[in-house]
Amino acid sequence: MKILQINTVYKNGGSTGRIVYDLKRLCEEHGIESYVAYGYEFSSLPIEDRVRTFRMESIAELQWAKIQTRFWPRHGFYNIAPTKRLLRWMEEIKPDIIHLHNLHNHYINVRMLFQYIKEHDIPVVWTLHDCWAFTGWCAYFDMAHCKKWVNGCNGTCPCRHDYPYTWFFDRSEHNWKEKSQTFCGVKRMSLVSPSEWLGGLIRQSFLKEYPVEIINNGVDTDLFRPKYVRDIYQKYGIPEGKHIILAVMNSWGKRKGSDYLLRLPSLLSNDECLVIVGLNSRQLNLLPKEHCVGVVHSNNIQELVALYSIADVFINPTLEDNFPTTNIEALACGTPIVTFRTGGSIECVNESTGLIVEQGDLEGLFSAICIMISRGKTPYVEACVKEARVKYNKNVQYAKYIELYRKV
Repeated sequence: MKILQINTVYKNGGSTGRIVYDLKRLCEEHGIESYVAYGYEFSSLPIEDRVRTFRMESIAELQWAKIQTRFWPRHGFYNIAPTKRLLRWMEEIKPDIIHLHNLHNHYINVRMLFQYIKEHDIPVVWTLHDCWAFTGWCAYFDMAHCKKWVNGCNGTCPCRHDYPYTWFFDRSEHNWKEKSQTFCGVKRMSLVSPSEWLGGLIRQSFLKEYPVEIINNGVDTDLFRPKYVRDIYQKYGIPEGKHIILAVMNSWGKRKGSDYLLRLPSLLSNDECLVIVGLNSRQLNLLPKEHCVGVVHSNNIQELVALYSIADVFINPTLEDNFPTTNIEALACGTPIVTFRTGGSIECVNESTGLIVEQGDLEGLFSAICIMISRGKTPYVEACVKEARVKYNKNVQYAKYIELYRKV
């Protein structure tokens, strides 16, 4: 059996890149011939990670596709040359199953891809990591409180200045129709959602003709585990002896709750400190000077594990999300979670692993943090680690994809 995964990025560049990488390795361990096509890369991959992979476009082509989206918003229907190169490569490898991940972010022409799939009757597994596949424009619509995507976006899109960003025109109604015509009609396609929340939305959309399975994201629970490293305090200037409130920002922006993180330190006492991981130099300069420490983005997993492990509580003030991998990384390191009631972010949180706060309630967020600190971390550690190991071990979760491949 030959499996071809297609995603924006591979290994580096966010949680989906890591998922694709891990799944490729697991397939190979099961004797499955595994290939990956990905859009672009900002940092070079080691030679050993390039085996059976195909990079579709250069950074210059990526930037040109972004400019096209800014001026004339047909996101997902550009990138003709990179897609032709992909289809020629697919002719060479002849995959038995195509596993799609994110098809947005300026790298592939979805009409060309799906036309090829339909003509060759190739079975498809499609993991939806967000809502882009069934909307006229956006990847998320929670903050806009929009339901137009259910019956057809009718213009006046409230999200057209969000990702994928465009300057002038609103083509959401036409895009919705193009997507529905393109994505429907595949004879053999199974959809996967990492969360029950997104699975419910898919069943309301024009993709409801396809079966939907829930396969949660997973983490390496042998790597992500409680691990105390005292040097981590000194390296990042984190004050020892204080209660540490940790937030990890893979992307900085309103939908990820950056506004709440900037306001929270003003509510903290002298024995509490907010540590925000994943920032760049510009974002570091935005942070309050008191009760807050910023940590620059790093691919050093051991340091991230150490930061999760020293935290008294992990907070995720996200306003739009599917099934955040950071939540289960924190659990695996024995750290309880406080999160807004957002999308699938709440699905790994129960009375033994943390608290859920109504979305956008800063006072409620602060109150929940105080409750967790007053209770202490010790009563939560064992339950958090067990929850991660039993439910979110990546080998357990991604083995479900192997079963799905064999079924389709």
